[in-house]
Amino acid sequence: MKHIKEVYPKPPSPCYCLNLRRASRAVTQLYDEILKPSGLTVAQLALLSNLEVAEQATINELSKILRVDRTTLNRNMKPLVDAGFIEINPGKDSRTRQIKLTKEGKDVVASGMALWKEAQGTMKEYVGKEELAMLKQLLSKLEALVP
Repeated sequence: MKHIKEVYPKPPSPCYCLNLRRASRAVTQLYDEILKPSGLTVAQLALLSNLEVAEQATINELSKILRVDRTTLNRNMKPLVDAGFIEINPGKDSRTRQIKLTKEGKDVVASGMALWKEAQGTMKEYVGKEELAMLKQLLSKLEALVP
């Protein structure tokens, strides 16, 4: 927990959305800081690790898996393509492209996941196992607001 500064509690906003956005940014910053030695952000690691599970996917398939729009996915993929972590090949027709991890991509996912586990442990220690279970359930419920 060396990554956590003694600033709790911060005064909440009366706006639920703003509180969620602030919390999301704080958690993202924590994970990004812990993942820094891998050279990946938590968003990049999520993209790569989901692609690893899928083995290969089209832009549409991967955007549905990640629940992001195609424009955001394309923007997020560019530095990963430039780094040689993913490759994009022609799909079954001229309108589709197949995305898959390279060997370098698989290697960076492996190193990133070790750091991700550290971030997960930090969250568990800071928030508590039972509270994280409740949070996971609440976040899933909130995510269902939009199909």
